[in-house]
Amino acid sequence: MDVFLLFLLVGLLAQIVDGALGMAYGVIANTVLLAFGVPPAAASASVHVAKIFTGAASAVSHVMHRNIRWSLFWPLAAGGMIGGVVGTYVLTGIPGETIKPFILLYLLAIGIWVLWRAARDVRLRLFPLGWSGPLGFVGGLLDAIGGGGWGPTVTSTLVGAGTEPRRAIGTVNTAELLVTVAISAAFLTTLLTGRWSGGALENHAAALAGLIIGGVIAAPFAGWITKRVPARLLTYGVGVLIVILAGYQGLQLAGFAP
Repeated sequence: MDVFLLFLLVGLLAQIVDGALGMAYGVIANTVLLAFGVPPAAASASVHVAKIFTGAASAVSHVMHRNIRWSLFWPLAAGGMIGGVVGTYVLTGIPGETIKPFILLYLLAIGIWVLWRAARDVRLRLFPLGWSGPLGFVGGLLDAIGGGGWGPTVTSTLVGAGTEPRRAIGTVNTAELLVTVAISAAFLTTLLTGRWSGGALENHAAALAGLIIGGVIAAPFAGWITKRVPARLLTYGVGVLIVILAGYQGLQLAGFAP
């Protein structure tokens, strides 16, 4: 299949899931890029560039439907932007082959955790809402390093702490736009200053274009999909996909898969 069409489909499906659950676009897109041999820093940068466009479409939808809790939005966004910039400099300062196994472990852990949540239907109570700034920082840090992690970390924690799911998803998805812009700007800075060579982005322009267009197409329909497909079923799907892809990449690193 043509690379552009393949990643258009990936972006389309990932954004549908992200819009329905408030998470998974970055994790799914980053995992697929890594599976195609894209270096970790280039994969994360590509995903965050794509999320600027898909995030803007999603944010407009949430603002129109009044799904945002603004008192929560600002500290989350501020903490996420700081954490994302820190995570970018951590990621681009380390050779790709060195950090890739740790990113795969992170993605595998996310996948297993998502499956566990779906099976147990558990709401975790880890952070009080007053700690939204530090929570945003952790989410932004993991998002920059793993190319995804903002939604799984922040949305689930807020819902577990008692935030209305609709408000949590809307607030987190909208704040993600600012976090993504900060991370993308940090990647651009590291590229211009010579800290990181981003040539791989040019080599995967078709994949990046597919992710952007697929995500933008799906973003307006996410609310409709949410009403038709049970969230628990979507959660299982995300967990299974992430575990399979991360596991396959682990076998590749170990030399057991082509």
